[in-house]
Amino acid sequence: MSLSIILTMCGGLGLFLYGMGIMSDSIEKVAGARLRGILERLTTNRFTAMLVGVIFTAVIQSSSACTVMVVSFVNSGLMTLTQAAGVIFGANIGTTVTALLVSFKLEKAAPLILLLGVLVVMFVKKQKITQWGEVIVGFGVLFMGLGSMSSAMAGMKDSPAVLEMFASLQSPFLAVLLGTILTAVIQSSSVTVSIMVLLANQGLMSMEIGMFIILGCNIGACTSALLASLAGKKDAKRAASIHLIFNVIGTVIVYIIFSLAVGRVVGILTYLAGGDAGRVVAFAHIFIKVFQVIIMMPFIKQIVKLTYLLVPGDDRKIGYRDSYQLKYIGETMVLNPATAVVEVIKELDRMGSLADENLNRAMNALVTLDREEIDEVYEVEKNIDFLSHAITNYLVKINQTTLPIEDLKSIGALFHVVNDIERIGDHAENIADAAARREETGIEFSKAAQRELGEMMNMVNTILRFSFEMFVKSTEEHVEDIRNLEEAIDEKEKELQQKHIERLSNNECTPEAGALFSDIVSGLERVADHATNIAFANSYFEPN
Repeated sequence: MSLSIILTMCGGLGLFLYGMGIMSDSIEKVAGARLRGILERLTTNRFTAMLVGVIFTAVIQSSSACTVMVVSFVNSGLMTLTQAAGVIFGANIGTTVTALLVSFKLEKAAPLILLLGVLVVMFVKKQKITQWGEVIVGFGVLFMGLGSMSSAMAGMKDSPAVLEMFASLQSPFLAVLLGTILTAVIQSSSVTVSIMVLLANQGLMSMEIGMFIILGCNIGACTSALLASLAGKKDAKRAASIHLIFNVIGTVIVYIIFSLAVGRVVGILTYLAGGDAGRVVAFAHIFIKVFQVIIMMPFIKQIVKLTYLLVPGDDRKIGYRDSYQLKYIGETMVLNPATAVVEVIKELDRMGSLADENLNRAMNALVTLDREEIDEVYEVEKNIDFLSHAITNYLVKINQTTLPIEDLKSIGALFHVVNDIERIGDHAENIADAAARREETGIEFSKAAQRELGEMMNMVNTILRFSFEMFVKSTEEHVEDIRNLEEAIDEKEKELQQKHIERLSNNECTPEAGALFSDIVSGLERVADHATNIAFANSYFEPN
């Protein structure tokens, strides 16, 4: 085998991998948020979850990307292990689409596909269409690489050394091992099986041995999810284990069947493929995956239970009040860019709950003058500051990854939300300072002042509740309520400032009490402004 054939083969493989990477990343950019939404909403039972997994993986052309996203969802509590199992089962079927496309020998059309994609990228200014152009470019590069590899393999047929190497592979077990290692290195079963399609087209590979190599590809495909889960919680590791259990058990069952009747299976597939060797490989890939899903679908609950034996124990439960810990996002790495923004929103909701509770705690301490409660406000504020820094750092980190277009647009807004929540926490601390000053100096508030502060605080609590609901759930239900409340709170602040001036004029309160009262009322009005900012952070509506 000449050096030029080896170089052509390597170059073709490089183009194939690069093209698949471009295509997969571009699809995640342009449609990742929409696909993520489908994953969230349509995985309520094992069958719909399985169908979603099939469609999702067929669209993005990567079961690894799908399973890693599922691991990330489980890690952040957005998906149960049973839901994850259904999606992972479906992803194993969806991944067969790439090899099927390769078997139809589209490489002759690759130059035209590539040219079309380049023209779209170069001359179309609309970002979304440009992203679809990048998908087409990736598709074209992928099949250009296939063409190069196919040409190189055609030359291999004349090499006695190559023919002898493939002929020497007679052991089914070694064939499974070879498929496992190759796929684990490349981290894509689609790529490995596609190469086998080309080998079959050139008559370089025994069909019977090819069946066993495909089985090995199934196991090797688990590598990406397993690696991603290492930085996750125990449930994330269990989700990755589901993928491994499915493929290992499925491989063992099909291995036994092939050991008994691989010749008959090849004969049936050859008949269905019309004698096309490459299509036999693609059909075998589909047959294996569909068969595995059919026989293992009834045992999803048992497989989930088995993961608890492989990954025993529980993570420490992190409540929303736990100090200096992130609950939904990782401190060391981004599990999956397509789910990162969802995880940030959940973490911000937790941070917002802390700030809201602390504001109420501070207002209560202002009346009760409970020293322990005042000190707790300061402690919780430190936790809010920690979360503010940690979430901001994470946003910087994910902003440097390949995010879906919709998520990329919201990154700036999320930075502002972090700041707004942190400022609400600061206002709670200011009220705690006022409470501490009251306790130390004996400043008294009149009953009227206490009642007025309670009325304003009730309005602030309502706008906070509506705002976080609107931000977290992306609902438009409270748009007008929030606008009206913000205006009402502004008017309330003016009204209370005027009343406190009247009390001062009538000597009904001291100047010291009046100053504290004025500062607190102003602070609550600013809290309402921050709440409004949070509500409209990701909205097409304007606050006013």
